[in-house]
Amino acid sequence: MERNSLRLDAPWDEVKEMLKELNTDLTDEDLEYRPNGEQEMLERVARKLDQDVPHVRDWIESVSSNRGLAH
Repeated sequence: MERNSLRLDAPWDEVKEMLKELNTDLTDEDLEYRPNGEQEMLERVARKLDQDVPHVRDWIESVSSNRGLAH
């Protein structure tokens, strides 16, 4: 069963900047996070990185919890 929301340990704007530093192919548009639009953002990033959504979710949460130290 898929979780409904990202578990972030940092504000989204901070996480977004860390993600862009770790993967310079990602843009603000890729990481646009609108209310009720999390799944859309995850799917957009997954397509861009050629990964599946669960992998992208885990990566984003890892970056958030480790303040950008985990890849």
